[in-house]
Amino acid sequence: MALCVMFYVQHLLGIGHIRRAVLLNRAMVDQGFEVLVVLGGQDVAGLSFEPAQIVRLPSAHVTDHTFAPLRKENGDPVDEAWKQHRTELLLQTYEDFQPDVILTEMFPFGRRQFRFELLPLLKAAKAAVSRPKIVCSVRDILVNKNKPGRDQETAAFVHDHYDLVLVHGDPQLTKLSDTFRAANSISEYIRYTGYVAPKGSTSKSLAGQGEVIVSAGGGAVGGPLFKTALQARALSKHAHKTWRLITGPNYEVEAFKALVQKAPRGVIVERFRTDLPHMFNNCALSISQGGYNTLMDVLRAKTAAVVVPYQDGSESEQRHRADLLAERNMITVVIARNVTAKILAQAIDSAQRPCDGIHKIDFDGAEASARLIAQQGTGGRMA
Repeated sequence: MALCVMFYVQHLLGIGHIRRAVLLNRAMVDQGFEVLVVLGGQDVAGLSFEPAQIVRLPSAHVTDHTFAPLRKENGDPVDEAWKQHRTELLLQTYEDFQPDVILTEMFPFGRRQFRFELLPLLKAAKAAVSRPKIVCSVRDILVNKNKPGRDQETAAFVHDHYDLVLVHGDPQLTKLSDTFRAANSISEYIRYTGYVAPKGSTSKSLAGQGEVIVSAGGGAVGGPLFKTALQARALSKHAHKTWRLITGPNYEVEAFKALVQKAPRGVIVERFRTDLPHMFNNCALSISQGGYNTLMDVLRAKTAAVVVPYQDGSESEQRHRADLLAERNMITVVIARNVTAKILAQAIDSAQRPCDGIHKIDFDGAEASARLIAQQGTGGRMA
């Protein structure tokens, strides 16, 4: 009988979390698991969890880096009735599916706004006669926590409820303890999977050949990057090349229309490309904010890359990872608060393909995660 995995996925602002979750899902399905994905965010065009089963909770999103308030699909702030409905649906899904493994994306290291439904779920699982294994999926770098004791509180929660913490990174580059102060107290739970990235493309498509590709992940906060990149184009030695701006599905509709209308000759503006990882193999240069998924795609393609990491509010993750890679001469970094068209153009002109040491980074995180989940044994209904 196949191992049954209930995979809870809640994205809010960008699309990085859901892109990583799609790859994890695919690896688990390929391993022969029966996967049920519980989705709590808005649909993202071009990203599919098929052939897994899918249960959609009433969707939640946020509109900026403060991550507050949580909003319903129609934009209204969530209320207690909405929370109760989601909780009941989540618990019913658990009861109906009876998983061997519950896999939570980011929680308890993030997504604390959803404790209202996740705590009842984990308590129900803990009290079950045939208790499922509880596994966390978390990226390599966490954002800064300003509240004293938060890391210790999270570690205690791991001890109480979890069996395994999958860290999607390579400890040769960074360890969880670099951004999570209580990591040593849960070291027995932690397994590094390598970075979750698409498998190397075998496509012969020439899409993006010789272009400069400017991207901003989901695009919700990509406006300043696109504006400065277009200004830098005229100052760069790459001005004669085709520039392709991929705004992301969350880029504001009116801003996208304006970008299309104002694009000069030689500039293409698109919302989304499912073949973007392959396009990085062909392009002359990538300019991006350096989200987890974009950087993994760029590094695997070994393309020249300029990164302007997003770091408003407490969002320190992109800057931290970008600095680590820049120290190893794998990318060129420009600090967002200092960027001007001239500074960005200089970075663009000096950017080079990464050194040969890139092959030392582990990109097989999805497949390794599936293997580690399988090793958890037969909990739940298979016990």
